[in-house]
Amino acid sequence: MTGVTQLGDIVYVVCCDSIIKTFTDTLSPLADIHVEGMKYPRDIVVSRDDRQLYVADSDLFTPHCIWRVSVDDQSYVKWLPSESSTDRFRVDTLSVTSRGLLVTSEWDSPQLREYSMTDKAPLRVISVPGYVKYVHHGIAMTRGTFVIGHRGTSQDEWQDAVSYIVLKCRVTSQSIITIVIIVYTSYTVPKRNNSHFNF
Repeated sequence: MTGVTQLGDIVYVVCCDSIIKTFTDTLSPLADIHVEGMKYPRDIVVSRDDRQLYVADSDLFTPHCIWRVSVDDQSYVKWLPSESSTDRFRVDTLSVTSRGLLVTSEWDSPQLREYSMTDKAPLRVISVPGYVKYVHHGIAMTRGTFVIGHRGTSQDEWQDAVSYIVLKCRVTSQSIITIVIIVYTSYTVPKRNNSHFNF
C-alpha cells in the first residue's frame, strides 16, 4: 500500500498498479476502480468539495503525473502532467489545501507546488533551503504557513526533522513583492543506532 484516503464512509487505497481499492469504513471490500494508464501510484488524496480523488503516479523512469478520478462515476483523466517544454518535476506526495492541491517533490530539487483544482493553474512554488536533501511530505496550515517532514537540517544533512515554513511578503515603495521564506525546525527525529547492520 502506498496511499490511503477517506470520503464519508468509503476508504480508497492505492498500491503498485492501475487499481484503486475501495472499502467501507469497517474495511469490507467494495468494487475496485480501474484507471487505465496509471502505473506506479505513490499517494492519494480526496477533495471533499468536488468529490474527486487525486493520485500521484510516478517512478524513476516514466514521466510523473497526477490522475483525477471521480468518486461518483469512476471517470478519470490524466489531470496534470509534471513535464512541459519548460519545466519538469517529480510528483511524490499530495495534500489538499484551502486553495488547491499541494504537490511534494521529494528529491531532485525538493520543493512544494500548489495548484488550483479548478483550472490546474500553478498558485505557487515553494523552494526549501539548500540543506534539505529530501522533502517527504508537506501540508498547508494557515495562510502562508506549511509543515514539512524532511531529511537534512542546517546542522546535519542526514537528520530527519519536521519544520514550519513561513512565507512573508514584503512590498517595497516601488511595489516590488519580495517573498521571504523562514524555516523553523520544531522537531528532529532521534537517529537510530544501526550498529546491528555493521558486518
